Amino acid sequence: MIDAPRHKAASPGGPSSAPSGRADLLDDLCWHLTAAWESFDRPRAREPRMDANLADRLRGALPGAPGVPREALDDAVGVLEASMSPSRPLFLAYVPSTGLETGVIASALSAAYDVNLASAAGAADLLDEQAVRWVAEFVGYPAAEGHFTSGGQTSNLTALLAAREQALPGAREQGVTGRRGTVYCSAEAHHSVVRAVEAAGLGRRALRRVPVDERHRMRPDELQRALVRDRAAGFTPVAVVATAGTTLTGAVDPLAAVADVCGREEVWLHVDGAYGVSAAATRRAAHLFDGLDRADSVTVDAHKWLGLQKGCSVLLVRRRGPLRAAFGHEEHYMPHEEDTGNPVDRTFEYSRPLRSLRLWLSLRVHGADRFRTWIESTLSHAALLADEVRGHSSFSLLCEPVLSTVCFRHVVPGLDDSGLDAHNDRLVRAMQADGRVFLASAVVDGRTCLRTCFVNFRTTSDGVRTVLEVADELGMALARETFAGGGAHPRK
Repeated sequence: MIDAPRHKAASPGGPSSAPSGRADLLDDLCWHLTAAWESFDRPRAREPRMDANLADRLRGALPGAPGVPREALDDAVGVLEASMSPSRPLFLAYVPSTGLETGVIASALSAAYDVNLASAAGAADLLDEQAVRWVAEFVGYPAAEGHFTSGGQTSNLTALLAAREQALPGAREQGVTGRRGTVYCSAEAHHSVVRAVEAAGLGRRALRRVPVDERHRMRPDELQRALVRDRAAGFTPVAVVATAGTTLTGAVDPLAAVADVCGREEVWLHVDGAYGVSAAATRRAAHLFDGLDRADSVTVDAHKWLGLQKGCSVLLVRRRGPLRAAFGHEEHYMPHEEDTGNPVDRTFEYSRPLRSLRLWLSLRVHGADRFRTWIESTLSHAALLADEVRGHSSFSLLCEPVLSTVCFRHVVPGLDDSGLDAHNDRLVRAMQADGRVFLASAVVDGRTCLRTCFVNFRTTSDGVRTVLEVADELGMALARETFAGGGAHPRK
């Protein structure tokens, strides 16, 4: 979204002068960053392979003597170049981060100063609080407090621990022995919810997977029945976790209806919006998030749809108190000033870098409107790909895209359902090896398919059309191999 800085002329083999100290090493680093940023503007022609000599060095023993800085830096870049990078326009697998340049700059500054937000950190505390307010305003959530974490897993766990202390007072001191707490989420919620339930000491069997409707959304009526049934059986509902953008299909649970149920049953509502809730800032998708403002807590991953580097998640909480109740403490090495707590009294993590600087700097440089435009464009890319799939005889759309995720599969005449499952699984692996378009496999409604997720501001409409071109080219080649032994043949 911004031009990479140019510090000196670059040659094909790298920087021209040998580093003689800190300044030269930083010059070399800037050269490599410039080259990387420029390469991110276009898709790869193929997936790169690691140099055999580099592979040998990576198997080497622990060095005892100092090495040459340039050689070490070159090897580090060589490793990264031969690794999967989500920053490129047609990396469409999973829900990737996309490498904003401002995030790189902020990460370097944050690492250099190494501020720790566990205790009072001066001006950094104000910046951190401002960044939290900006995120809340961007997605339309009335947060009273919040903080940045390492990722959605930590944000979800933090919210669940706060909910646990509300539902089962004293659990952080006494444990949950003898008390049976339960947590509810949709059948398609992220596995981080399972891990959070386990880590909170509730046990995996305490998790209730609520059935979904034909649009892959949690059914509020089934949630209501599950809560009533569990209370009658002596369980204490701890939290309901609604998903605002599932990883599988991008489905958004009906937040307002779920909030109605939680209000009646007096249960903490957490919204896992790690992927999707950023789209609440757009005109096109805002209606999908009606009821978000009624949640007790919300997870937003800035390293997904907001383009920043991992890990940069945000937990937002609607009222003050629950975080302090869940994490407040006083140790001799960290006394409190009168009744004022340290920032760590409201967080699960102790040592915390200034992760918020990445988003703060990016919002200062680009502005919220540009982020909205970018998210709108990726929503359009998903709609375009869905249209392309509908109009192509070799592909079928498995479900209508809700946000920016599209699930579809390559269809070959003569193959039954199990044969198509195997074919699409092979096709995904072939596309990943090819490297021009990098996507992932998924299983939707029992059928193996190709899954793309558009969150990268570098992706273009022409790139979207390339997805089916490459998929059909490689898919038909695989189909011809399948039928090489005789029988029906796919179209040429």
